[in-house]
Amino acid sequence: MTNILLTGVGGQGTILTTKILSAALVKLGYDVKMSEIHGMSQRGGTVNTQLRYGEKVYAPNISQGEADLIVAFEKVEALRALPYLKKGGTIVMDDREIYSMPVLIGAQEYPHNAVELLKETADSVIVIPASRIAEELGNIKVQNICLLGALAGTLELNGVDWNAIIAENVPAKTVSLNQEAFKRGRESALSV
Repeated sequence: MTNILLTGVGGQGTILTTKILSAALVKLGYDVKMSEIHGMSQRGGTVNTQLRYGEKVYAPNISQGEADLIVAFEKVEALRALPYLKKGGTIVMDDREIYSMPVLIGAQEYPHNAVELLKETADSVIVIPASRIAEELGNIKVQNICLLGALAGTLELNGVDWNAIIAENVPAKTVSLNQEAFKRGRESALSV
């Protein structure tokens, strides 16, 4: 059984990423269960999805200390999710910083050293510039698919027609853009 927690901020495509990953895993013959937790997602709050796959999965929920992988769409979200990572687990994350309202008004400080803090606890932290890649491609919204590519490279999921699965799950006018984002994210993770 493999347990993956995906975490981001509302609007980053965390749920879409999980759905595409689930579709790929089902095509590979795995039993897959997923759950979604929406915080104040429409107000920029945390959105978590939990995905478990294996020969037989009975429930989608991941307890603290059980996640094999955490995929974080933002640095602070990676820190918040850290209690779920199991010993020997891996974090795949974007190097993006999104400032919450308390940070913007000066009531809190943003932990710019988040990556260093994560590396003190996690055995493996893979940081890729998913947001910058998405911006280079002309649309920040494909950051999620860039991270999906990084995750797929990390999991070494072979035998999946990612281009077809992406095409089935994104708007027709964005298919090639999302496919390129996936490719660039995968390459970025493999080069780390």
